[in-house]
Amino acid sequence: MTSTSGAVDGGTVLSVEDLRVYFYTRSGVVRAVDGIDLDIAKGEAVGLVGESGSGKSQTALAVMGLTTAPGRVESGRIVFNGVDLRRQSAEAIRNIRGRDIAMIFQDPMSSLNPVLRVGEQVADGMRVHLPGRRRIVVVLDELLALHRLRRMTRKIKARVVELFRRVRIPGAGRRVRSFPHEFSGGLRQRVMIAAGLAWSPSLLIADEPTTALDVTIEAQVLELIAELQREMQMGLLLITHDIGLVAENCDRVYVMYAGRIVEEARVRDLFTNPRHPYTQGLLASTPDLDDNREWLVTMEGAMPDLTEPFAGCAFYDRCPHRLDPRCATERPPLREVGAHHRVACFYDTPEAASV
Repeated sequence: MTSTSGAVDGGTVLSVEDLRVYFYTRSGVVRAVDGIDLDIAKGEAVGLVGESGSGKSQTALAVMGLTTAPGRVESGRIVFNGVDLRRQSAEAIRNIRGRDIAMIFQDPMSSLNPVLRVGEQVADGMRVHLPGRRRIVVVLDELLALHRLRRMTRKIKARVVELFRRVRIPGAGRRVRSFPHEFSGGLRQRVMIAAGLAWSPSLLIADEPTTALDVTIEAQVLELIAELQREMQMGLLLITHDIGLVAENCDRVYVMYAGRIVEEARVRDLFTNPRHPYTQGLLASTPDLDDNREWLVTMEGAMPDLTEPFAGCAFYDRCPHRLDPRCATERPPLREVGAHHRVACFYDTPEAASV
């Protein structure tokens, strides 16, 4: 069975429909996510790419149920394994989050508590989802800080060591008792991956998982995530501003700009035939060792003020084409331009197929 997006659908893990996340500030309403659709099938790796401020992380936080004030999920559906998460209670979301949906956050240097041993932190996340574990007990543990005094049970400790070995942390049996400051950035990110995999989730969200890591460690971490994703047949949402990472690690890609999806395609199609001017600009500004250009192409300007509603295309002020009069007055819908390839643009001439 094939989904509308072109993914081989062994069962849709996540389906997001018309999602809107708004932030109510003194300066006005910030439309961080402004009506997006995306879906991920079982075992599929999907990239969500765009520059900083485009709404990628807010999309992930909305899926996880972690949108905080002054932000609010204004409307839309978030369907995970057939269940609309927006219709579930806070308790039900807590039971899903961390067990069935896991997230690797973007800064491994600050994601771990510096005063707790790394093994204890992974174990605490596992205890929350133990069968029969009552939420009131977890809350009391957190309030009284009893979890810091309690030793890990043998069963949980063995599982943590197994996870550390799985993510290739050297000396796993010994390093579970280390503190975060004793780990490099790459090893800290491996700890975060281990925590995310504790309950073999159906969906893994990796939000800029290689931030602050050098190029060599970045490649190792991404290779590890890809290997584990294929092995466990998880759905993967890789969020990044680096379109090159998408080319190497994803099956499909959504390009996001100013809170909206502007292009969706299979990775190969996107790189060989980008149709949106923004996508073309991203690819043109990416270094290529086989390219003889002396200078990289840059996109002038910046994203529009998301507190100001704009009726037309959000990319209008930066677009080098703007050939259609509707660009300034109508929001271009996502339309089919090829097999499993959609673009939100009125511009459709042969030149759009080249970078």
